[in-house]
Amino acid sequence: MAALPADLLTVALGINIVNADLMRRRALRSAVHGFVDALRDAHPETPIGLLTPTWCAIHEKTPGPGAFDPKALARGEVRFIATGDPAAVAGGALTLEVVRSELAEIIEERADDRLGLIDGLALYGEADAEAHPLPDGLHPDEETHALIAERFVRSAGLSALLPRMGG
Repeated sequence: MAALPADLLTVALGINIVNADLMRRRALRSAVHGFVDALRDAHPETPIGLLTPTWCAIHEKTPGPGAFDPKALARGEVRFIATGDPAAVAGGALTLEVVRSELAEIIEERADDRLGLIDGLALYGEADAEAHPLPDGLHPDEETHALIAERFVRSAGLSALLPRMGG
């Protein structure tokens, strides 16, 4: 990303880090600061948006790793579950709630008026899960992806692109 020209940079962070149980809270903070530093060094004037995770019930309060749900597989269905221990959050394990909080704090800590936070829950939140449930408990379907994309474009002030995107 840093090597490419850009008028706007957006980075979605959270679900894959939590689902794979890739790091702990203190590593997340350093990694995000370092990544934003690299982007900012290469793009000193370019707006950067950090997108917090959208809603995913299995990882809101339960850390990863994620795994296939064996009961669903026995029924011939593909669904995912979170296998982490919620008590591990106190020791630094990540949930989506924790990632959202950490990203908000990182934005507050940085003196950069061209760095903003995009609320993933405004793009797909808990209430949306009733009308547009995640079919496998983890991934949005095509209709839900379209909903998220439309909301993102509008929230990022990119509405002029909608006609070109078929919206």
